[in-house]
Amino acid sequence: MLQLFDKLDAWIDEVPPLPTPQRFGNLAFRVWGRRIEDEAASLLADILPPELTPAIPHLTPYFVTSFGSFTRMDYGTGHETSFALLLLCLTLVRFFEPTQQQERDIVLTVFLRYLRLCWKLQDVYRLEPAGSHGVWGLDDYSFLGYIFGSAQLRDSDVPVSAVLHPPLPPSNLYFLSITRIREVKSGPFHEHSSQLHSIACGVPRWAKVNSGLFKMYEAEVLGKRVVVQHIPLGGLLEWNVSSAVDQESPSPSSQMPDTPAPWAATAMPPPTVSNRTGVSTSWSHTTAPSAIPTAAPWTSNSMTGHRTSLPQRGAGPLFAPQVPVGVSANTTLRPARYNRPSGADTTQPPK
Repeated sequence: MLQLFDKLDAWIDEVPPLPTPQRFGNLAFRVWGRRIEDEAASLLADILPPELTPAIPHLTPYFVTSFGSFTRMDYGTGHETSFALLLLCLTLVRFFEPTQQQERDIVLTVFLRYLRLCWKLQDVYRLEPAGSHGVWGLDDYSFLGYIFGSAQLRDSDVPVSAVLHPPLPPSNLYFLSITRIREVKSGPFHEHSSQLHSIACGVPRWAKVNSGLFKMYEAEVLGKRVVVQHIPLGGLLEWNVSSAVDQESPSPSSQMPDTPAPWAATAMPPPTVSNRTGVSTSWSHTTAPSAIPTAAPWTSNSMTGHRTSLPQRGAGPLFAPQVPVGVSANTTLRPARYNRPSGADTTQPPK
C-alpha cells in the first residue's frame, strides 16, 4: 500500500498544475484523476495476491473515490470515508488481518500516508472543500484524523488544551491535523476553527473528546445524505435493509379505519328529473330535499339585514356564522341625500 501511494505521489509531480485563473480546482487534477481511473485495476492488482484478484471490481470504486471528485475538483469527508471503506473491504477479504496490532499499523502508516498524499493534492491542485461548514465545521477536508488522534491520547497525561499552544509535536494524528490547519489558515485559531477551540477549552479528558467525535462523525458525515450519496454499495458491502423492513407492510385499508366526511350522515340524494320527457333513472321518483339557500348566510328578504341561520349538515354547521361586513347582499345602494319620510311604507321600494 505504501508503494502504491508513492507511485500516486510521483504522478502529481508528472502532472503539474495548469495556469488557470480559478480560485479552487485546477484542471490538471482531472488529468491526474483520469489516470487513476484508467489504471486503478492494474494498481490494485500489483498489491493484491493472485487469489484476491476477483475482488478488484468491488475495490476499484472505493479506491477511485478516495482522492476526491475529478468532476467537481473537490475533496471532503465523504472521500475520506470512501478510503476507510476501502480499508474495511481489504480487511474483509483478509488482505489485512483484523488484529489489534495490524489495525494500529494501518492507522499509523497506511492512513497517515494517505492523509499526506491528500494534503499534497489539496495544495497542488487547490481542491475545493466538499460540503464544508466553514468556521462552524471541525475541518474543511478531514475528520478521521481527529478520531484516531484523540484515541491515541486517551490514556496520556497531555491536557486537551495543549493544542492551543503551538508548536505541537508530531506525535499523534490529532496534533498533526491541528498543525495542518495552522499552516493553511491564517488568523486567530478561535476564529477559523471555533469547534476545535471549543473542544480544547471545554472538554476535560481525551476519552470524552474521542467519544464525542465518534458521535459527531456519525451525525455529520455518515448521517448526511449529501455526504454518503456517492458511496457505492454492493458486492463486499451491502445495504442491510432487514432491520428496517422486518415484515411486509400491511395494506393501508387494514390499518386505517374509514373516516367519513362530516356531512356523510345526511348525504343528499340527487335532484329529481322525473319531469323531463324520456329520462328515467333509478332515483327519478324520489322527492328532492328542501332547497338550501345559496346566498350569503346573513341575507334575507327584508331590508333589516338580519342574519339567517346556516343549513345544518350532519353534526353541525359546515362553518360558524360570521358578522356581516357592510351592507347586506340584496340591498340596493342609495344616494346619501335620500331620506325616507317618517311613516312611509318600508315594504315598498322608493320611487
